[in-house]
Amino acid sequence: MGKDAFTGGVDPGGLWTKNDIRILICYILSSVDAPLSGEDISGILQGKALANYFETGDALAGLEGLGHIRSTQEGYVIEPTGREIAGSLDTGLPLTVRDKALEAAVSLLARARAERENRVETEDLENGCRVRCRISGGGGGDLMELGIYVPDRAQARIIEENFYKDPEGIYQLLLAALTGDKDFAREYLS
Repeated sequence: MGKDAFTGGVDPGGLWTKNDIRILICYILSSVDAPLSGEDISGILQGKALANYFETGDALAGLEGLGHIRSTQEGYVIEPTGREIAGSLDTGLPLTVRDKALEAAVSLLARARAERENRVETEDLENGCRVRCRISGGGGGDLMELGIYVPDRAQARIIEENFYKDPEGIYQLLLAALTGDKDFAREYLS
């Protein structure tokens, strides 16, 4: 099949047909089985240079118009016909494309969960910033609160970004360090 999608910003190996982009969107929504916003889906495909922004928007509108996906307050969800498309046509997509897209989607959902369940607050001080990282215990209370001074906002953003990547790992690492479990700390860091 020839290229029929605008390919600006798409790397070699990305998707260059409108149909493939629609199939990949169904595959992502079916695989993660969680609502994703249009911005999230576009970010996944653009972030991995798999599809063009405009083509992704067109694909979402087309899939919704055909009843394969549905827009909710939480984001797009897959309908049974979209699930059928994902199940029967996804093998037509390159495995690397499917893997990249799914990896990005799972990372996005993990980040959203980490931000929902944990908090980072940055307070400007006279000579820098104080960053407070809180890890939720799930029952409304905090398992841990860590405050750290950094000299500027740029370092505060780095701390926030890294905290949200693995709050549970940070908690386990600090607990291991505080309880003297040096073996666990070494294992986690390696």
